[in-house]
Amino acid sequence: MLTKAGMAGATLAASLFAAMPAWAQDVAEAAAPTPDKGDTAWMMTATVLVMAMIVPGLALFYGGLVRTKNMLSVLTQVLAVAALAMILWVVYGYGLAFGGDFNRFISTGKFFLAGVTADSTVATFTDGVVIPEFVFIAFQMTFSAITVALVVGGLVERMKFSALMVFALIWLTIVYYPVAHMVWYLGGTDEATGLIFGWGALDFAGGTVVHINAGVSALVGCLILGKRLGYKKDVMAPHSLTMTLIGTGLLWVGWFGFNAGSALEANGSAGLALINTFVATAAGVLFWMLTERVLGHKGSLLGACSGAIAGLVAVTPAAGNSGPFGAILLGAIAAIVCAWFVVSIKPKLELDDSLDVFGIHGIGGIIGSIGTAFTMLPALGGPGDADYALGGQLYTQVISVLVAIAWAGVGSAIAFGAAKALTGGRVSEEVEREGLDLGEHGERAYNY
Repeated sequence: MLTKAGMAGATLAASLFAAMPAWAQDVAEAAAPTPDKGDTAWMMTATVLVMAMIVPGLALFYGGLVRTKNMLSVLTQVLAVAALAMILWVVYGYGLAFGGDFNRFISTGKFFLAGVTADSTVATFTDGVVIPEFVFIAFQMTFSAITVALVVGGLVERMKFSALMVFALIWLTIVYYPVAHMVWYLGGTDEATGLIFGWGALDFAGGTVVHINAGVSALVGCLILGKRLGYKKDVMAPHSLTMTLIGTGLLWVGWFGFNAGSALEANGSAGLALINTFVATAAGVLFWMLTERVLGHKGSLLGACSGAIAGLVAVTPAAGNSGPFGAILLGAIAAIVCAWFVVSIKPKLELDDSLDVFGIHGIGGIIGSIGTAFTMLPALGGPGDADYALGGQLYTQVISVLVAIAWAGVGSAIAFGAAKALTGGRVSEEVEREGLDLGEHGERAYNY
């Protein structure tokens, strides 16, 4: 028979035992990482900055470069494909790119964002540091939107609006989502980790995923569609370089969110990407204009704007993988090579990549992606260790670039081919001469 003291002890032990599951749950919850409000606020800001790159940034940059009769069509195309990309990202794009372990080429799961809540988090590059999953989803959503919008620049002034929308739907599905998975997805196993990520390729903010993808796809598209009527015969000068400059400025400002935001935290890595985005772009501006002079032309505002974009493109994969001096070199080299291609080589090829998407984003992305192997060198101020192996990393970068080129080339050919078969692809000769503003949309950008 228990004494009063024994009974009290047994009661206490029973109550403690009963409380253990709740106590263990509390400990587990306390141990779970909690998003830092500073990181979260920065990533929300970065996401909005990338959105500003698309509308109005890219829309004005591209719109100013076309003829007056096609200005509104370009604005509409950029806005519409970006909006489509956002809807598709929520429906199944995020699921295919980051939704869960499946294989080296795609993810699977979280379609319609099933299972994602306000309390869901994703890991960053620092152990134990997380951000809300909805913020990560929104940030990556803007990347998919601007990438498909970039392709528009190679197709303007001749592609049907319906054809563009069909292309965008197919291209995002079979090109963008798999490449994003291959480059950026870390799975729970080697078999589920993205192919290129598993190789150890460096792509901080999208040299392959965004720029090589868009540039190669635009090249394929302009070849399938054919040249504009009057190409190299009629005057096709930009109707408003003022608009293009405004767009350039908005792209540059928004690119800080694009590059520094890819650190996923408000930390030193984001700060490094920030300063690199300044200096690589500045080098691009100056060296494009210098190249124009060397090639026998005057330094132009169009060249300065193009050089800014070339510098931004080149530093994108290296933004957090380079010191400032390496970023300057990348921006300068990209501007020189891109300017040489656009000014001297492209006219000889009679390639009607209308707004030089391949000449700037494709070539600049290739230079930046391969050049990232060099910018990692400590001798150039890069973040590589003292025993950093340049040869091995360079090989990885080159192979990754080749895979991205091949995937984008084949996938975009399929997407453009399907769009052409379903819609005809090009507007009629009458609409092309009249302008796509009235012919495709029934309104003008300017009424005066």
